[in-house]
Amino acid sequence: MGKSGRRAYGLDEVAIVPSRRTRDPADVSLTWEIDAYTFDLPLMASPMDTVVSPSTAAELGRLGALGVLNLEGIWTRHEDADERLEDLAGRPDEEVLDLLRKLYREPVKPGLIAERVRQIRAAGAVTCGAVSPQRTMALADEIVAAELDMLVIHGTVVSAEHVSKSAEAEPLNLKTFVRTLDLPVIVGGCTSYQAALHLMRTGAAGVLVGAGSGRTSSTGRVLGIGSAQATAIADARAARMRHLDETGVYVQVIADGGMASGGDIAKAIVCGADAIMLGSPLAAASEAPGRGRHWGMATVHAELPRATSVRVGTTGSLAEILLGPAEDDAGGQNLFGALRRTMALCGYGTLKEFQKAELIVTPAADRRLGRR
Repeated sequence: MGKSGRRAYGLDEVAIVPSRRTRDPADVSLTWEIDAYTFDLPLMASPMDTVVSPSTAAELGRLGALGVLNLEGIWTRHEDADERLEDLAGRPDEEVLDLLRKLYREPVKPGLIAERVRQIRAAGAVTCGAVSPQRTMALADEIVAAELDMLVIHGTVVSAEHVSKSAEAEPLNLKTFVRTLDLPVIVGGCTSYQAALHLMRTGAAGVLVGAGSGRTSSTGRVLGIGSAQATAIADARAARMRHLDETGVYVQVIADGGMASGGDIAKAIVCGADAIMLGSPLAAASEAPGRGRHWGMATVHAELPRATSVRVGTTGSLAEILLGPAEDDAGGQNLFGALRRTMALCGYGTLKEFQKAELIVTPAADRRLGRR
């Protein structure tokens, strides 16, 4: 009686309803546009050291996706990052966490930021890097000097308004910072209509939606914070429409976390996402720098770790994971071939059209058990 809670839905609790027509998969376009950039796939690879290296960013670019390099990760702290990761891959599980903490105690080297960005640019890929809100101003000069094509300000929860009573604190003013940069900025995560709307009003080109839903995350257990991804995306979609009505500016909604199959991606698009951000499915690629291990930056937090290190193994190459062919029906390969087929079966030719598809709520347990 003293508190109410809104019923929210995860992606495994909804299903897409086919329309009255079908299409040939060859006639379906998965093209995604953000600012001046066009991608063949609506995919951003998560800024995690086990997912994106300069070489995998280049390969993702070749495949039509966007790799986001962590500008505060191992790649900008260690010249020999690949050797360090290879050493980690061969260590027993009980040794990994201590070694990770030692690796991340090394400070970020400003010169390495520009060097890693140059490596990606030299391969012909769009360059995109990610920083946390806490380090954005400290690394601002290096970000500008590196001449990134796109920037992501990424955290568990990112707000347009940070309040602090500390005289020493200089909180990041997102609205001022975003508008001073001559490049598109994507910010997030967020999980609500109001938070998404306020982030859109900063001038961001896109917002990331999701908190605590990734495979490595323990944010829900440690902090009690989380999101039911289908509802969170739909709320951000509503915020996007209001912002579009108010300003005439369309802000991209990017679903971040909680997706492991082509079906999850399809449902995220129908809920309102323009693109998606993937981590663990790509960490299982044969080219992934984590070599079968996967962790996030919150894993090595000095005071309150909110993620773990997991073994994801290897399920195939990046090309096989994104574009197939798939070897089984688990859904972890040919993710975007599956999205294309879903769109064709439901009769939609573009991602924008697909967002209009009908959704129904369906018991998750029934589907997992294959019940009719």
